[in-house]
Amino acid sequence: MTLRIGIAGLGVVGEGLLRLLARMEGPDSGAIMVAGVSARHRTRPRGVDISGFAWFDDPVLLARDPGIDAFVELIGGSDGPAKAAVEAALAAGKPVVTANKALLALHGTALAELAEARQTSLLFEAAVAGGVPIVRAMRDSLAGAQIDTVAGVLNGTCNFILSEMEATGRNFADALADAQARGFAEADPILDISGGDAAHKLTILAALAFQAAPNFAAVTLEGIERVSPADFLFARQLGFRLKLVAKAVRRPEGAVLTVRPTLLRLNHPLAQIDGALNAIVVDADPIGRLLFTG
Repeated sequence: MTLRIGIAGLGVVGEGLLRLLARMEGPDSGAIMVAGVSARHRTRPRGVDISGFAWFDDPVLLARDPGIDAFVELIGGSDGPAKAAVEAALAAGKPVVTANKALLALHGTALAELAEARQTSLLFEAAVAGGVPIVRAMRDSLAGAQIDTVAGVLNGTCNFILSEMEATGRNFADALADAQARGFAEADPILDISGGDAAHKLTILAALAFQAAPNFAAVTLEGIERVSPADFLFARQLGFRLKLVAKAVRRPEGAVLTVRPTLLRLNHPLAQIDGALNAIVVDADPIGRLLFTG
């Protein structure tokens, strides 16, 4: 049986998905068919050919189209067309796959309730840590464990900048410019360097870990803009490394969520994560410590 999908959002992630589907081979190669696409600009140069797909100017119309079986939302943003399209697909009883961490951090509870009411699925593995399979592991594989702490290096842009500053002694502005030149940072990098992107992801992980509603407002947030080369010098002298760490801790009075530059001992698993890599450490009873990276 062929699954007909509609894809809204043809940026880096959307184009990557189309390339992946195009090169699928084997007995299941025909199991997924792109039945329609939507993006902000139809004629923008892209690395993939979209001329063979039905085009929708409005992603909401694509989400409701009877010609698709499932809706893939890769637009981004917590509100606007992304939220409207996901709501439309779920209301129509269509499964939704999304990589939109901001949408889930702010509206995840309402969207999950809508999916449950329409007896359909809201799937979001790609919303946290890219290809690292942390969402399913926490939701399913660790369902019988009590997760006490989840901590991670969750933003590749920030980790690249900090790694470059440490390795070269350059200041923040120079390392950021290098990250932008290499494509690791956006032209407007504020969501990354402020810690906001990591906070969105942490909100989702904390909700999974503690079986609670996402609460982005509960995150205490500090970005990397004020980190200086001297900070790495002092950290090295003391036997530490400096990373932007997103951390959620179970407390009797409620979960404590923080995103901030953090000194890590050299033997800490997150201290070994360099460049644009992501990593997540989960401490759970009775399993102990688990490390997910990629």
